[in-house]
Amino acid sequence: MTSAEPPGCKIRITARGLEMLKSQTKKFVEEEISNITMPEMRGSEGRFQYTIKNVKITELDLTSDLRFHPDVGLIFEVHNSSITLNFQRKILYWLFYDEGSINASAEGVNIFTSLHLSRDEEGRLKISNASCDAVITKMRARFSGTLGRVYDVLATFLTTGMRFVLNRQICPALNHAALVLVNQLLETIPVRSEVDNYVGIDYSLLSDPVVTGRSLDMDFRGMFYDLKNESNTLVNYAVNPVIREYDRMIYLALSEYFFDSGLYAYYTGGLFQFQIANERMPKDVEMLLRTTYLGTIMMLDPALMNHPVSLELEVTAPPRCTIKTSGASVSVVSNVKVLVLPPGKAAVQLSSMTMDGKFNAKVSMKGKRLAVHLDLRRFKIISNQSALESLALIPLQGLLKTLFQVSVVPLINNYTKRGVQIPLPDGIDFIEEVVEYHNGYIIVGANLQFRTGLRELITKQLSSSSDNSI
Repeated sequence: MTSAEPPGCKIRITARGLEMLKSQTKKFVEEEISNITMPEMRGSEGRFQYTIKNVKITELDLTSDLRFHPDVGLIFEVHNSSITLNFQRKILYWLFYDEGSINASAEGVNIFTSLHLSRDEEGRLKISNASCDAVITKMRARFSGTLGRVYDVLATFLTTGMRFVLNRQICPALNHAALVLVNQLLETIPVRSEVDNYVGIDYSLLSDPVVTGRSLDMDFRGMFYDLKNESNTLVNYAVNPVIREYDRMIYLALSEYFFDSGLYAYYTGGLFQFQIANERMPKDVEMLLRTTYLGTIMMLDPALMNHPVSLELEVTAPPRCTIKTSGASVSVVSNVKVLVLPPGKAAVQLSSMTMDGKFNAKVSMKGKRLAVHLDLRRFKIISNQSALESLALIPLQGLLKTLFQVSVVPLINNYTKRGVQIPLPDGIDFIEEVVEYHNGYIIVGANLQFRTGLRELITKQLSSSSDNSI
């Protein structure tokens, strides 16, 4: 499955990242095999009549490996391992009746499981198919009790049956773990979800993941949208991010489109409108505005002289993000109106200006949330009415820049600091992040950390799904 649409977001999980998953996967598989339930066995052999029940796996000694398989997905392999079991016996031999426990060991346990990764209809990563082959080379039983040696004749017969039953139970257990339990964990990856009350984000996969011997690469749409008008989205013309590194566990690449679509969604949602008035208006700025527009006020109505002065800021076009090797920036063009606010009456406009602003944008990652911090770098205002007024506005440049820096920028950063979740399952976080800037995109290289074990994550997800269904 391929798509001509370039990704706004790409993720690479490297062989180092897979290495971290090995211990969690091994522990998870051991727990799944330990939970295998085996049926009660009844029968006779010669003069023996027997019942075997309460079969429990008491110990596992697995030597396992987890690796990428090109063009398929993942391979989980167990080789030359052992499983220890205990079960209860009831045996009738002639007139003798005996019961007790039996310890058995399965040796030469070899399991080969192939997990096929793909994109489902909703654009979510899933295990689409699992193939499994399990072989137990030999099985031994050790009888306890006064007649233990007599029962040794049963050992070969019973262990052959037990080996057959156990061998048939392993693969269904592992297939269920992969196709059901692990897929339920993958369902916690956000595909299309709300970021806040205004915008959502689309993290659907554009194609099946690409698997090589060194990595798992995934292309996501990485697009924000306005919750009130989800069909009004920005077309992606940005460059396709390129990830060349393999040193860290995971790499996240975000193109300019990722950020542009977010700016576009907030713009169409009407959030880029601000008013600075009353207690939010610094006294020195208000005094300078009143002095600058004294002539205008007197010509309009001298009675307006003592009423509050305000500034209204409205972004007039979607802001644009530019990413270069030197860093990221956001360009904004806004209309700024200077108003007088007479109590109980409509505001009176004194002037209209165009503000051309440029912000430095610093990208950071914490846990699974990507955040952006803005800092005003360039600020220029031009009168929309006359060149003469533009000259008169020069003394205002510095004060208005400071005003926007302390009043407007914090409001924007209040939204961006909350961050947006990147497409990873719950319970797995980024640590030791490093952000690199390239022409047209950024790359966040990091290592991974489990907040809890894989089993705990899946158990939590099952519990959450059960609660939601109720």
